[in-house]
Amino acid sequence: MSGPISLEPGGSEQDTLAIRLAGPRPPRRRPRWALDDATLAVRLPRSGPDERAVSELAAELADRIGPAVHPYEVAALLEAEGLSASVINERYGHPNLFSLASALYERVPRTFPEPAAAADPWRPDTVRCLLRGVLFALPGLAYLLTAPLWDAGGNVPPLVVAGLVSWAWGQALGHRAHLRLTTGRREAGRTLLAGAPAGAVVATAIAALLAGGGWVTLVAAAQSAYLAAAGVLLVLGRERLLLAALGPLPAGAAVLPWWDPGPVVRTGLPALALLATLAVTARVLHGVLAVPAAAGAGSPRLRWSLPYGLFGLAAGVLVLLEGREEPYAVIVLTLSMGPAEWLLYRYRGLSVAALRATATPAGFLLRSAGILGLCLLVYLAPLLPAALLTGADPVTLLLLAAVLWTALLLQAFGAAWPSAAICLAAAAGPAAVVLLRLPPGIGPALPLACGAAAVCLTACALRLLGRPSPHI
Repeated sequence: MSGPISLEPGGSEQDTLAIRLAGPRPPRRRPRWALDDATLAVRLPRSGPDERAVSELAAELADRIGPAVHPYEVAALLEAEGLSASVINERYGHPNLFSLASALYERVPRTFPEPAAAADPWRPDTVRCLLRGVLFALPGLAYLLTAPLWDAGGNVPPLVVAGLVSWAWGQALGHRAHLRLTTGRREAGRTLLAGAPAGAVVATAIAALLAGGGWVTLVAAAQSAYLAAAGVLLVLGRERLLLAALGPLPAGAAVLPWWDPGPVVRTGLPALALLATLAVTARVLHGVLAVPAAAGAGSPRLRWSLPYGLFGLAAGVLVLLEGREEPYAVIVLTLSMGPAEWLLYRYRGLSVAALRATATPAGFLLRSAGILGLCLLVYLAPLLPAALLTGADPVTLLLLAAVLWTALLLQAFGAAWPSAAICLAAAAGPAAVVLLRLPPGIGPALPLACGAAAVCLTACALRLLGRPSPHI
């Protein structure tokens, strides 16, 4: 044995006689509590823990000891660090692993990091929402193409009534199909296959009674068939297929400012779009019905979808009354349905975030009111310049838009009857003024009815959705 003999006093080595042997150190990095292979150490008995060494170890592992909720977690950490029983006893003066873990747990303050932010469960599909707004307005190009071919004087009422029936039927059928989607796509497909043709037949029959037969009935049948097929595709999430099927309409409308395509093209393009929509719908339904049936699937009751159909009827009447005075306002409202749907998702996502950020019912009610006001402001703000640009009355347009969006919000949370009742009452007043030709006319009646309905719907939304339970 050769080499110097050294005594190393101080720290944890004050009771250690260490004899170092000459030779190179190992190249690999070792824990600082481990001894070199070239050192022969004789440990003298201790009288207690080495507080300085324990404090140094606590400072070194503080970031990992702080989040621990029990000394056993610290013990597992020390085992992962490779501390053996002999090192714990000789280096730190503790009899065992759990004694050292308890000492470290007491020395390090508790630090619990904030959990990672949860993903928004209601994150909207922006492209899909905007596309749906375009799809709601795109069929109107068919009327633009065929307008010179027929007299709108006595032929519009049957088409309008058929459209209102199809709208109300489609709202109720869409709700019922969405309920069936929770069971399975095949069950939803069967509901749509039975309900969509029936709705088209009912709407066409009512138009035929009003028109007394003739080619108007044929146009009403085409209109009803398209609305039924488009409703199926929208419920099943096939917006892009519907957009492709409607491709002939914008292609034909784009050349109208420079060229009159003639009656054959004017009627052929809408007919082609209708046939394409029906063909795509049949193909989609065939694929959905090929899915295996769900076991034990029950059928929802028809009355559950009744308020959704009544709301569709009321909304259609309100939009129709606005269109009598301001036709371009209807286009603005139709295009805004895409952003309106996007904001419904954002409201739900923001409400869930508010639920996580508040601790009292009063605090959540305050945040919920702010979220509702913010969403309404974001929805209505772009409509103001659109109304001024089209020459429509901005007050009536904004109030009607507020009624529709707030009613849809209540329906999204299952509060369908309040929104249906309020909208029906709002539509009944102006409709009676028009039908009975009561003074002072539709001018002030529609904004007053929409304003009262908007206030009532907002109050219902704050009362029903200002509580945490609907958002859980």
